[in-house]
Amino acid sequence: MQLFRYRQNHQVKPGVIVQGNPVDVSAFGEDFTESFFASDGVARLADWLATSPIASLADEKIDFDSPVARPSKIICIGLNYADHAREANMELPKEPVVFFKSTTAICGPNDDLIIPPGSTKTDWEVELAVVIGKKATYVSRENALTHVAGYCLHNDYSERTFQLERGGQWVKGKSCDTFAPLGPYLVTPDELGDPHNLAMWLSVNGIVRQHSSTRQMVFGVDFLIHYLSHFMTLLPGDVISTGTPAGVGLGLKPPVYLQAGDVIELGIEKLGRQRQVAKFYAG
Repeated sequence: MQLFRYRQNHQVKPGVIVQGNPVDVSAFGEDFTESFFASDGVARLADWLATSPIASLADEKIDFDSPVARPSKIICIGLNYADHAREANMELPKEPVVFFKSTTAICGPNDDLIIPPGSTKTDWEVELAVVIGKKATYVSRENALTHVAGYCLHNDYSERTFQLERGGQWVKGKSCDTFAPLGPYLVTPDELGDPHNLAMWLSVNGIVRQHSSTRQMVFGVDFLIHYLSHFMTLLPGDVISTGTPAGVGLGLKPPVYLQAGDVIELGIEKLGRQRQVAKFYAG
């Protein structure tokens, strides 16, 4: 199943893709929140779809929001692709590098990127995001994937000055408004297949900057869920962003960072595409 959320008449509504067409499922009566995932919402929604009339959105221009309503946390994994660690001149980690990203950074997949005041090094990172489907505490690696609700596309924007030159707090460079576009879809595991064999790419102004595959991840999704669950409880709806491959602006020679007017496009196989236009913060 492919779940999405969209904006209409100043409201955010839930939808799904049915036989290739987008449909509104507001009549189901639930948004895609922590409580939805915690109560086996995906299965309940599938049962409801089998017997309920649906409102097609096939003829509408859809304004996508994040496919997940405000999660309790976004957990990010740094340096999880060997080529990215090399371009950043950092050692390949022996254990996952973990940091957080504020949930206020979440936006829709095609919303403008707002370059924050004082930024000179806003950068891009295409990433596979995992959405947790049921509470995970001290889970085994063997059972880890049973805790997944689905997967989505994430552009883990980073302001490198804030991240690396302002006291070593990565979260400061990751959490500005619009720095976490998610979607357009949350794709359930049965429809996605192997999360470790998906082509991924990102371009800036039509120039391909990142082109790789999730098979290059150092630590896979099952290990990450197992590992993180031993340091914190993962709640339904929580997002784990699994890292980015080489090709970020920081790693280019010389480095290249985003300017107002730049167009950033990205995608992951089976998870759709995003497009953002960079703009300076206007107050």
